[in-house]
Amino acid sequence: MTARILIDNNTQSGLIPEWGLSVWIEHNGRKFLLDTGASARFAENAAQMGLNLEEAEFAVLSHAHYDHSDGMEAFFEKNRTAPMYLRKGAGENCFSRQEKVYRYIGIKEGYLEKFKDRLVYVEGDFEACPGVTLVPHKTRDLETLGRKAGMYIKKGSAWLPDSFSHEQSLAVDTERGMMVFNSCSHGGADNIIRETAETWPDRHIYGIVGGLHLFRSSDEEVRALAGRIRETGIEVVYTGHCTGEHQFEILKEELGDVVHPLYTGLEIAV
Repeated sequence: MTARILIDNNTQSGLIPEWGLSVWIEHNGRKFLLDTGASARFAENAAQMGLNLEEAEFAVLSHAHYDHSDGMEAFFEKNRTAPMYLRKGAGENCFSRQEKVYRYIGIKEGYLEKFKDRLVYVEGDFEACPGVTLVPHKTRDLETLGRKAGMYIKKGSAWLPDSFSHEQSLAVDTERGMMVFNSCSHGGADNIIRETAETWPDRHIYGIVGGLHLFRSSDEEVRALAGRIRETGIEVVYTGHCTGEHQFEILKEELGDVVHPLYTGLEIAV
């Protein structure tokens, strides 16, 4: 399996960064896309990296936030046939609450209707292709994490703490074990690793790739998460995007060579 980061907050080359994430993945001869960043910039980077988005068999939307979905239109313009898999719980209804003010952070309004012929809503564990499975959250009471992060879902006139039913992990079965992609890990990286382990009790969980949504977390919270990640026995963590630079350094202190930075243009080979 190889994964190439088309968009992340950081870059180490002439490729364009932005607040968002998009990953091109190749596995056993299959090619697919995870997320589309916050604009068409991921597609510009793909072209500079010599990748042809037309070759993607399918795309996956990790969750219903703008910084992972607003490049959707650019992908559908480049690729006229590939479906995009998203959770049945995904809608245009995600908000961030800061100081009692709600700010829309969801999929660009109108996109779900505009691209309905290309969108496939999935439930439960969904095998996108052999060795590649989309896994929903199976941890209960994630609303507590949604409330703590100030993330809400609007249903009618009600504001409900986000349970992240619209978030999914992409698990790739490699020779070293399961490689898990979860773009923001709103449901908790330790929970995601455990959910994957419970889904495949006979498989080793080798690594996790994605943001860990720690950029507003205290040092103590980051160290506690690092401890829980260490207990899982996972071998590699590639993280960036919404993790936070300071928080990344703490993870590095706690987990050492297990932790690696994400950046636009990075290639991960397993």
